[in-house]
Amino acid sequence: MKSYYWIFAFALLANACSKDAATGVAPVIKFISVSSTSVKEFKDSLVILLEYTDTDGDIGEDNPDNNSLQIKDRRLSAADFYFVKPLAPPGSSIKIKGQIAVQVKNVFLLGTGNSEITKFDIKLRDRAGHWSNAINTPDITINK
Repeated sequence: MKSYYWIFAFALLANACSKDAATGVAPVIKFISVSSTSVKEFKDSLVILLEYTDTDGDIGEDNPDNNSLQIKDRRLSAADFYFVKPLAPPGSSIKIKGQIAVQVKNVFLLGTGNSEITKFDIKLRDRAGHWSNAINTPDITINK
């Protein structure tokens, strides 16, 4: 009889552990394009276009102080965060899919040379705190 309890407990545990993976609560993003792969420092900005999919529609924030899109220049130690407005009606739990265009301003050289190459790593967090997969841009050349 005890073995049945263990089998039942294991089945419950396995179901609980796989619930997040099965429902896909974390958003998924995909790189679409970047406006240019060569920019002048402090003059040009980049527009990065990405596609998002979220099974429960909880991407975006009502409060503009809560920034949920992370873009990290690989040359720097800290990321920059951007505001994303709610992408589904408040209180709904629906599957959503679409595109986000984000403008990255004031790209600059770190060193004293005439150009540098970098990539940007991007992640998106939903209101439940789940982070999407990480994506990155192609090489971006920054010129003086």
